[in-house]
Amino acid sequence: MGIKVVGGDITKLAAEAIVNATDERMSGGGGVDLAIHRAAGSKLLAECKKLNGCKTGEAKITKGYNLPAKYVIHTVGPVYGQENGNEEKLLADCYKNCLQLAKENNIKTIAFPAISTGVIWLLQRRRGQNRHCRGQRIFCRQSR
Repeated sequence: MGIKVVGGDITKLAAEAIVNATDERMSGGGGVDLAIHRAAGSKLLAECKKLNGCKTGEAKITKGYNLPAKYVIHTVGPVYGQENGNEEKLLADCYKNCLQLAKENNIKTIAFPAISTGVIWLLQRRRGQNRHCRGQRIFCRQSR
């Protein structure tokens, strides 16, 4: 088993599954979530609505529809400073639960975005709060 870090458009990756960093409504609201929903087509949102949302740290799986990936695994990352000090555990849960779903569905290749570093990181940067590790920020900048 290998791990590879790549920059680029997750919606074009040839992995069996891609991970979507979404909100609790799984609505395709912005960032990677919006890009995945646009690329997958309207059937993705319809399936997401049937799943009744996703809580922070949890993961849910859908079909990939118009994506090269057969599956999309949706997870909700923590909002730093708003999770009662549980941010690290919830972020770890995102990755663990996505990998568990991949295992349960016999998925051998999976692509992750940098979870909880996108829009939230940008908002914190604008407020002068730099709480994310530098490696995550560099990854986000390179993958745009």
